[in-house]
Amino acid sequence: MKIVTWNINGVRARIGNLTHWLTESAPDIVCLQEIKTVDEQFPRAEIEALGYNVETNGQKSFNGVAILSKLPFDEVNRGLPGDDADDHARFIEGVFSTDQGALRVVSLYLPNGNPIDDERKFPYKLAWMARLERWAQERLRLEEALVLAGDYNVIPEPADARFPENWLGDALFQPQTRQAFRRLKNLGFTEAVRGVTDSPGVYTFWDYQAGAWQKNNGIRIDHLLLSPEAANRFASASVEKHVRAWEKPSDHVPVAIELSLQPA
Repeated sequence: MKIVTWNINGVRARIGNLTHWLTESAPDIVCLQEIKTVDEQFPRAEIEALGYNVETNGQKSFNGVAILSKLPFDEVNRGLPGDDADDHARFIEGVFSTDQGALRVVSLYLPNGNPIDDERKFPYKLAWMARLERWAQERLRLEEALVLAGDYNVIPEPADARFPENWLGDALFQPQTRQAFRRLKNLGFTEAVRGVTDSPGVYTFWDYQAGAWQKNNGIRIDHLLLSPEAANRFASASVEKHVRAWEKPSDHVPVAIELSLQPA
């Protein structure tokens, strides 16, 4: 089973790229971030025509997440618990039946957190990550295959940036951000890409500015974390980097994993 995360950076603006990629890559489950549209305006017809079920947690003009799946949804949960005042659409969870039991897949879009001296933005990022850690701790008790996939807005290590020194003042690379990510992983998750390679130069995001793509000035901020039950079925991980060279691309590219699971 192929599961992919992709920050699409505006689904309506890139529906042509998305449908082309769905046909080319043939994923079973796709986690999208930054769909930047309300649920009613999500271009579901074009996606459903390719055989996908669609669930969204949308928001006008920014944020928004979705899960596309060839498997039927058994359950859908929207919004990260823990803060009733948080109205950002950054979290959706789908539950599916497989030959090995339940599979839970989350599409998440962590807050950016910049600028770090803003009295709201960076604290909101860290608070959101703490909520995610508490939620994940609860879900792990179910002892099910769980995949937390998305744009984490976290550069975990210096090797995850072409020029780490350029990110020292950025919320994505702050010690508190990286520590929060490590705490989440240390609950028992396997970080998929680093499960198959420790090489530097593996990136998932290239800014639109200053020829970042052409210069390979990238960072790795899109991650898939696997619970022990999912890691036991983990077969491979890959970054579909070529998509960044397409016309009207997102600044992120799809990151894919293969799990040895079959639909029930």
